[in-house]
Amino acid sequence: MAYVAAKGGEEAIRAAEALFHQQHAPITREAIEVFQKSAPYLIDRLMGEASLYSPELAALALAQTGGDLSEAVLTLRAYRSTLPRIGYAEVLDETRMRALRRISAAFEDIPGGQVLGPSLDYSHRLLRLDALDNHEDTLDDPAPKASAPSPDQLPFLTTWQKKQGILRDTGKEVIPPQSIPDLTREPLLIPAPRAHRLQALARADTGGVLSLGYANMRGYGGIHPTINELRLSKARVEMQHPETGVPFSAGEVKVSQAEVVSTFSENQADGHLNVGYCATLGWNEVKTIAGSMLDMAMDLPMPHPSHTEEYVLYHTEIVESSGFCIHYKLPHYVTFASLLDNLRAVQKASSTAEASAPDAPTESAPTHQPTTSNKPDRDLAS
Repeated sequence: MAYVAAKGGEEAIRAAEALFHQQHAPITREAIEVFQKSAPYLIDRLMGEASLYSPELAALALAQTGGDLSEAVLTLRAYRSTLPRIGYAEVLDETRMRALRRISAAFEDIPGGQVLGPSLDYSHRLLRLDALDNHEDTLDDPAPKASAPSPDQLPFLTTWQKKQGILRDTGKEVIPPQSIPDLTREPLLIPAPRAHRLQALARADTGGVLSLGYANMRGYGGIHPTINELRLSKARVEMQHPETGVPFSAGEVKVSQAEVVSTFSENQADGHLNVGYCATLGWNEVKTIAGSMLDMAMDLPMPHPSHTEEYVLYHTEIVESSGFCIHYKLPHYVTFASLLDNLRAVQKASSTAEASAPDAPTESAPTHQPTTSNKPDRDLAS
């Protein structure tokens, strides 16, 4: 869409775009590789919100949009829509995912132990100003290298809790990959299928999910859950070969998962915990924690906005929300001129009514009586 209100029309738009690129570093493969290595968590967030797992393309989208995340998500989703679907990945087996970080706030000791993995949770938030002086970026006390734990060392906590009778054991439903609803190809309907809700949370705006989740954390919602388990894993994507039908691995993807548990006052008597869940591509703990809280909150009957599925899922959609916001930059002078015409008509009608109204009797204003003292009048002085 051309910005017809800009003087010069298409020529001005091209000049504005050229000026944008002149103020940013050239987009080269070296620059993209640096972006990819220096901002991995930003790359992960973009891949999750764009529903496309490609660190290289995510870094390219960020580089060409100047780091504007919402623009990068839109660019990457637009590219994704041009790609054909060549097959369906098998449903991930959680027990075969290679966990790199796995913690629980609900228990001190859990089967398999707590694994901190890569995290700055317990580090000082201090700027490394020495890097500005070209000093080598080294840690004072580097941690010893540890081999990645094997999957059988890190069982899922919910499996143990079901055996203990803390959680309901509803069994494991096996769903063919082809029959799973796909939010990227189907519209979101309310009430949303379980698959659509989890997909919407997985690719939702992290800030929006955090904002609504924070409302619950502060007490505006009806739950205050505990993190049952938080995982950062690498999952092998397996597919069946389209010609031979033989399963093969298409590579690994990073996945974040969070489960929160709580009890609701109205069903606390049944003796089971309730579970909220959220997962996303890449490493994004903030989104998965807040998203799992919202997953649980959306099942509550209370009228708070964060308990309403439609409110949460629609208002955390980054492309629609940011697109609606920035569309206000486009010309609105026709509708605004109509608004002014209506406003002037109201003002004119109001003035005419006042002029034609009979004069109302007015009371004479009281006169100030001078004092006999030489001191200044306190009322006037104040």
